[in-house]
Amino acid sequence: MFGPPNPSGAAAIPLAGSDLDRAGHRRTDADWLKDAFASDRAMVMLMRGGDPLMSGSPGQSGPRDLLWLGAQAGAFAGDAPPLFLGVTPKGAPVFALDVAPDFSLGSTPLAGLGAFEGFRPAAGAMDSRDAGIAATARALFEWRRRHRFCPNCGQPTRLVDAGWKSRCDGCESDHFPRIDPVAIMLAVHEDACLLGRQKAWPPGFYSCLAGFIEPGETMEQGAARELLEEAGVAASGEAKYLFCQPWPFPSSLMVGMILKAENRELRIDETEIETARWFPREEMAEIMSGRHPECHAPPNLAIAHHIIRAWLAQTD
Repeated sequence: MFGPPNPSGAAAIPLAGSDLDRAGHRRTDADWLKDAFASDRAMVMLMRGGDPLMSGSPGQSGPRDLLWLGAQAGAFAGDAPPLFLGVTPKGAPVFALDVAPDFSLGSTPLAGLGAFEGFRPAAGAMDSRDAGIAATARALFEWRRRHRFCPNCGQPTRLVDAGWKSRCDGCESDHFPRIDPVAIMLAVHEDACLLGRQKAWPPGFYSCLAGFIEPGETMEQGAARELLEEAGVAASGEAKYLFCQPWPFPSSLMVGMILKAENRELRIDETEIETARWFPREEMAEIMSGRHPECHAPPNLAIAHHIIRAWLAQTD
């Protein structure tokens, strides 16, 4: 049997560490939302094209925070409605605003205070709370951008429930944020694990295999199917769930698993991946430590990094 999953809990997985109370019952309370946004306690973040507004300068080393604003941030978003994200443990309401693609800080009072930064490097610099909040906001804003019309009748939709639902007045249907489940798995056989790589990745970079779950599948079935399709490796039937990670590119839920493989024979589908190889435990530990002369591990932001670490920590 495998060891216990992630003893430090979900908060240790990047992008899954928000401590907000989502306060879903407030999403339909228009008066409360209006007062909360206008209050002195309101915390408002800005996002542009999926990139959060960060304090400091892009590329600056060391931890950094989201640039938190108050209700005055509404002046920068035009008619865009605020997205209510929840309430902090101390009771402060938290909102996000999606500014226009051509919005510039240069002519605003925010000039010099921060900058919009690519989500991946920004998330790597944030603490777990800010990263979780930013990931939630990005996923909701991506959903808005990609689902502006009713899939039932084609009419434009409007946002309701503080940004968590869209409604079509044409056919009176409601639509909710899309979540795409993805199985991301580490296949293991005896004391070795299987990693693959895409052609577009930097030389020497390897990661776990992954794939979207199809209708009618369980997570375990989908993981076994993807492993067989991509690498030609059959799972033995034993799968261990570890942890999951919201991945807002644009709307995935990465479900981390370890699968036991029947053997180490590979049959690579080159339309899916460039190659795959088995790594003995000792070599994998060397890769994760950054000491390997040729191969590189997934970064800490990715759930694959934590799946591999969980396997290396297992003793049986």
